[in-house]
Amino acid sequence: MKNILIINAHHPYPFSEGKLNAEIIKRIEHNLTEKGCVVRHSASSSEYDIEQELDKHRWADLIVIQAPLNWFSIPWPMKKYMDDVYTAGLDGRVCNTDGRVIEKPKENYGTGGTLTGKKLMLSMTFNAPKEAFDNNDEFLMQGKSVEDLMLHMHVNYRFLGMESLPSFICYDVMKNPTIEDDFVRLEAHLDHYIQPALA
Repeated sequence: MKNILIINAHHPYPFSEGKLNAEIIKRIEHNLTEKGCVVRHSASSSEYDIEQELDKHRWADLIVIQAPLNWFSIPWPMKKYMDDVYTAGLDGRVCNTDGRVIEKPKENYGTGGTLTGKKLMLSMTFNAPKEAFDNNDEFLMQGKSVEDLMLHMHVNYRFLGMESLPSFICYDVMKNPTIEDDFVRLEAHLDHYIQPALA
């Protein structure tokens, strides 16, 4: 895993300029270049060329999406980016339809991805505290995990043939931030989950 594409999915809001997400991207790039990786960048809230983005996806061994959690999903420009880029790649560059054949229309849905052997890692900033997840006593998530919450993203990339690594989350960044500790955890997360794949 030597070629890394980092997609900045932050979208500016009056209460969130994106400084933390930008700093996390900077630290991910530094960590991975120290490991001998080549890093390229994209940003869903900036202008992008669809053909170039498809080339980046086919080039990358690992795609890291850096995003704030926004209404329990990704910011809307990242969804638009996905619609634009992956729809254009339905010609086989990211997938060949949905994997089914006419002879067996009820089997193998979602197996047409052509980005096999590639990995995805979500790195996200949450207003929610860590304790809101994996806890049956908590009202909102009712015992569900972060990966349950972000299943739609994992499924999108599995549809393209990719495999997800465990997500990295900075929790409670607005009301009770522990940013320096988060940076330490980030380094450990990258070393634990990405370093073995580079060997």
